[in-house]
Amino acid sequence: MALILALESSCDDSAAALVSSDRQILAQAVVGQNEAHRPFGGVVPEIAARAHVEILPDLIRQVLHEAGVAIGEVDAIAATAGPGLIGGGMVGLLAGKGLALSAGKPLIAVNHLEGHALSPRLVDRSLDFPYLLLLASGGHCQLLEVRGVGDYRRLATTIDDAAGEAFDKAAKLLGLPYPGGPAIESLAAEGNAKAVPLPRPLVGSKEPHFSFAGLKGAVQRAVTSGEYGAADVAASFQQAVVDCFVDRTRRALTVSNAPSLVVAGGVAANCAVRSALQALAEQEGRRFSVPPAWLCTDNAAMIGWAGAERLAAGMIDGLDAPARARWPLDDSAEKVRGAGVKG
Repeated sequence: MALILALESSCDDSAAALVSSDRQILAQAVVGQNEAHRPFGGVVPEIAARAHVEILPDLIRQVLHEAGVAIGEVDAIAATAGPGLIGGGMVGLLAGKGLALSAGKPLIAVNHLEGHALSPRLVDRSLDFPYLLLLASGGHCQLLEVRGVGDYRRLATTIDDAAGEAFDKAAKLLGLPYPGGPAIESLAAEGNAKAVPLPRPLVGSKEPHFSFAGLKGAVQRAVTSGEYGAADVAASFQQAVVDCFVDRTRRALTVSNAPSLVVAGGVAANCAVRSALQALAEQEGRRFSVPPAWLCTDNAAMIGWAGAERLAAGMIDGLDAPARARWPLDDSAEKVRGAGVKG
């Protein structure tokens, strides 16, 4: 059994965890920065990076103490190296390098997206490769065939904005607090999902990709028109995103023989999204798997598990591993049109 000390700092959550290769989370801690960023309606990179500097050392000490483990008993250090805010990524990765060097332990520079992609396997022992993954977060929206550790085939991506970004923008337009995803979901429960006519970009098209920029614009027009209540706008927006997910994922299932459908990333914490995709998997005769909501949002446990999987495969990194603002899981994927394409 290997024990991994993991660090996550790719955006506005500082996190540390101790994870074992037999799928045990010995300790974990996450400190968010919502209050610091709320006045700005989104994450301010400089504020986030400075907070990581202040918070991470205490979190590392906390998880080691909670687990009753000395740094010398750890088998490897895993740290997010990207993609994400480059300042935050540098803070966490440099902390990981310092720990690895001082303790004489191997370093594993983890792709944050791989952390999400492998996270279902941390809690679902029966989930085997390959599987089709809908990865939906604040910065990314992709459909990937997960063939193994470090082996990914991208089937679709967003050509403009990510779904999580659209949730945050819609929430801001409605005067809801940051982060927008939970606020939209809560308000949507009080509204009528059919009340506001909103577009479903690319639904029904042969093109496999996602697009949410037009949906954001439609929400803005609905809000400024004054014709609709906030709860109805929230419910209609959430349903539009769900419909896009289901349509695009159904198309991906026609070209992927993977026996399981998995959804992960921050947007996967949304109950409407989870329910709709589970129903789709059942319709298509595929096994469905989704991590618990706490494992969908940014955390170090998923980074630790990705580190454990990579360590078992002999995938370790040198101390010269760089932090990266962009880091696609499938760097051989064909480029697609759209100025906002991410990974």
